[in-house]
Parts: sequence; C-alpha cells; structure tokens
Amino acid sequence: MAATPGKPASATPRRKAGRHRGEGQWAVGHFTPLNGNEQFKKDDDGLNVRTRIETIYSKRGFDSIDPNDLRGRMRWWGLYTQRKPGIDGGKTAILEPEELDDEYFMLRVRIDGGRLTTGQLRVIGEISQEFARGTADITDRQNVQYHWIRIEDVPEIWNRLEAVGLSTTEACGDTPRVILGSPVAGIAEDEIIDGTPAIEEIHRRIVGDKAFSNLPRKFKSAVSGSPLLDVAHEINDIAFVGVNHPEHGPGFDLWVGGGLSTNPKIGVRLGAWVPLDEVPDVYEGVISIFRDYGYRRLRTRARLKFLVADWGAEKFRQVLEDEYLKRPLVDGPAPEQPVQRWRDHVGVHRQKDGRYYVGFAPRVGRVDGATLTKIAEVAEAHGSGRVRTTAEQKMIVLDVEEPQVGSLVSALESLDLRVGPSPFRRGTMACTGIEFCKLAIVETKARGASLIDELERRLPEFDEPITININGCPNACARIQVADIGLKGQLVLDENGEQVEGFQVHLGGALGLEAGFGRKVRGLKVTSAELPDYVERVLKRFQAEREDGERFAAWAARAGEEALS
Repeated sequence: MAATPGKPASATPRRKAGRHRGEGQWAVGHFTPLNGNEQFKKDDDGLNVRTRIETIYSKRGFDSIDPNDLRGRMRWWGLYTQRKPGIDGGKTAILEPEELDDEYFMLRVRIDGGRLTTGQLRVIGEISQEFARGTADITDRQNVQYHWIRIEDVPEIWNRLEAVGLSTTEACGDTPRVILGSPVAGIAEDEIIDGTPAIEEIHRRIVGDKAFSNLPRKFKSAVSGSPLLDVAHEINDIAFVGVNHPEHGPGFDLWVGGGLSTNPKIGVRLGAWVPLDEVPDVYEGVISIFRDYGYRRLRTRARLKFLVADWGAEKFRQVLEDEYLKRPLVDGPAPEQPVQRWRDHVGVHRQKDGRYYVGFAPRVGRVDGATLTKIAEVAEAHGSGRVRTTAEQKMIVLDVEEPQVGSLVSALESLDLRVGPSPFRRGTMACTGIEFCKLAIVETKARGASLIDELERRLPEFDEPITININGCPNACARIQVADIGLKGQLVLDENGEQVEGFQVHLGGALGLEAGFGRKVRGLKVTSAELPDYVERVLKRFQAEREDGERFAAWAARAGEEALS
C-alpha cells in the first residue's frame, strides 16, 4: 500500500498550485536534500546509529560522537544532548550548538498508550536512581524522561528497558513518535471503544520500520475511545476519536493536521468513520502521505499541518482513499462534546469490572526514580499490577478492589501524590525548561511548583477547573495556546529596566469544549516574580465577573483587556 522512498505512491504526480516547486516532496520527484537535516537522513538512516552507540561511542566516550549523530540521528533512539549548566536564556539563540551542549543526555522512554506494569515502572525508577541522578519526569505525551545520562551507560539502560518490554525506539526524531492512548482503555465504564488493539498493531507495523523512519519531521499520534476526549486529539498529526456510528456501531472519527509550536493549528475532521480493525491501515496511509507529500524544503513548514492546510480535508481524504487505501472510507459522525472539563482521570473511579482506578497528580509532572519505585510498591501492596501515565502529566493505578481504595489513597498522598488535588495542582503543566532544554529561555518546573503553592495559599476556596500551562520557549511543548492561562517564556524588562525571566500571556485557550487558541493581550508581559500576583488578580476578576456556569475561556474571550492585564 505505502510507497517506499524513491518510489512515489502515485503514477500521476501532483503539483501544489502556487507553491514553490522545490518543496522536497518525494511524491513529485524531489529527492535532492534541501537542508542539512534532510542530507544527514539521506546519508544514513537514523535507526542505524544504535550500532555506533553500542560499539563505538559508549566505549570511547562523548568526544568520539560524530556531530550528525550527536545532534541528529541519536534522536531516533530517544537521546538529546541537554543544556550545559549556567547558560542564561539570553544566550539560547546566540550560541552555537556545541556551546550549548552538555556531555550528558536527556533520554526519553517511549510508553505507547501510557501502559505500564508495576514491574516496568520499578525498572524505570531503578534506572533513574542508578544512571540519571534520580530524574524522571512524566511528560504530556505519556512518556518518562531522564536527564544526566552518560553515553557510556546507554547500552546497559537499553538492555534493562528492553528486558521488561520497554524501549526508546523513535521516541524523538523525524519519526512516528509515541502513540497516545486513553489511560483507562479497556476498563472505563463509559468507554465507547477500546483502542488498545489498534495501538499495539500500529506499533508492531510502524515503529522501527525503515519505510517510516525518514519523515519530513515528527509525527504525533493519538487513539482513544474515551468520551472524555483524553488524548488532546485536536493537536496531533493524526488522531482516532471514539464515536458511535448510527449504522455501524462503535468506531473512530479520523482527524489529521493538528499541531502547536509557533504556527498552531487545530486538526481537521476528514468526516470518516474507521472501524477498530482498519485503524492501522488508515494510520499507515496517513503517515505515508506525510512521508511522500510532506514538505522537506524548510523545517519550519515540514509538519503535516501545513500540507493539510494547503490541500484541505476533501483533497487529503481523496488522496488517502485513492492512492493509499485503494477504497473509500465510510462517512461518520463527529465526537460528542465531553460532559466534564477535566480529562486527566484524577480521583477514584469505578471500573466496568467493579474494581476501581485511582488517578493522582504529581507537581507539573516532576517525580523522581525513588518515587516511581515507591508507586510500584504501593500499587502492588494494594493488589494492582498495572499503572498508567496520562497526557496531562498524571498517573493512575488500575484494578484496585474496593476495600483497598482508602488505604491506597492514603499511601499516595503520603508521597505528595494528590488524589484530590486543588485545581491549581491538577491543572498546572510545565515543560522541561531552561534547567535541561537547549531551546528554553526561562525556568519552568520549579516556577510551576511554586506557583501552585502560592495560588493554593492565596485562593484556597477556588474550585473551578483551570489550566495553567508554562513553556520555556515559543515551541509550545506544554500546549500554551490551548490552556486557560498559557505562559510562553521570554526575557522581559522589570520595573527597573533590567532584563529578567518572564512570560507572554495567552488567555482562554481550550481543548474538547469549543477547542481554540487563547488570545494574547496587547503588550502584556509578566516577569517571573510577578507571576503569582498576576494569576491571582486575573482569577479574582473571573470570579467576580463570570456569568452562571461560565468557563474561564468563555469569560476571557469576552473580557476587556483591562480585566486581563
């Protein structure tokens, strides 16, 4: 079904009217690399770097690593160099990569669908303690990220992960990255359809296959049959959303072309209903379109969202059906709006088998290896062998018998893992930030944790769902444009005219309920020191001015700039 590199999928190549001919689209015969990234991918597939890591770099050390492997192909195995300590945000865009690089790595553990056994979680925690100075952040893509990893230790880490069925394969790079899935797939009482078999089959077919290991850029995916719309489907390159077809029953609504960063776009529905057993075929068709027709000339336009925006949903679906699937798709309904704001599954919830799952909130996804091993121990002590990560930097323990629930909640709370968190603990999310990220301009994780503490102290009675997303740079890893309060890190001037860390503010973004991007208030920038005062002020105005039942996003959309500043 899919074209192989060098062999366009269509016998009648298409040209995008009005677009520069040299977009680097393979399907129209443009195979000459148009930038350095495309050149190093053509020179050698990123998956091949593993052999060099195992046989050369891990034995000879950091200085032996080829630059195209160091800042390119090693991402195909989940490895990024981390930021050298002591470099302030003003230097981020000025220094050369080799000046920013530390001799340590971030390593991302791929966790498709957020599914873990307690045994796997224990190994993740042990690796953190032994090789990563205790670091282990839960990401908003259901992964776990280590820092302080030495290249010498990578083969042993791989051995330990793979011994329990985990990997770092294509956790980064221009590849099909982790497939988000509902963390309560197969157990939730209100589930429309369990997408787990589709995730497993997609992973089996696609991940590690060199037919899909040289994409124009990263490819983000999501599959969920939850009515809570719990995988941020609107901002993935491809998403399958659970729906009930009036004639065919449970299946999935197909979305493509979502993404954030500096040019955000909400994904579009193709109007197609996909049965569970056809999801992998459709996934393969869409990723093949991206590989063959995706723009490779400019990295800034190399995401699927730009192709979808230029083609439109109708043409995209037609190409998918005619050139890749070789059959029409069934028309289908849109997903219904979720009945509640929170989509993270935090709290105590009954499973369809009569047992319970218990979701809890760390602070801004920051945990450590010792805590992860304790979570595994606590879960097992209460009869559970399964845990899940969520797309909101949270975790869940599954399969708890009713008599064990209270004791489990107490044990988690004793670890500062809140089962009944405040709206601020529950709704605040942060990216890695300047502590480790070479792209970051400001600090985020500690800033988010201290903001939670301040807001809990200042607004103890606040009980509305609120999302506060903190990002260290414009790239929106923490989804700033779709948060109630989105904070984009940048350097700003304080009252003394000094350049300090601060944020541009986006207000009123949302996913699920009337998905859309937040508004930027003209000229509004807040220093990091002023942040608690600013958020407190805005939330108090919201409380004072909101209409009955009005959400923060709706209020922010209609409020005057004076109220938002």
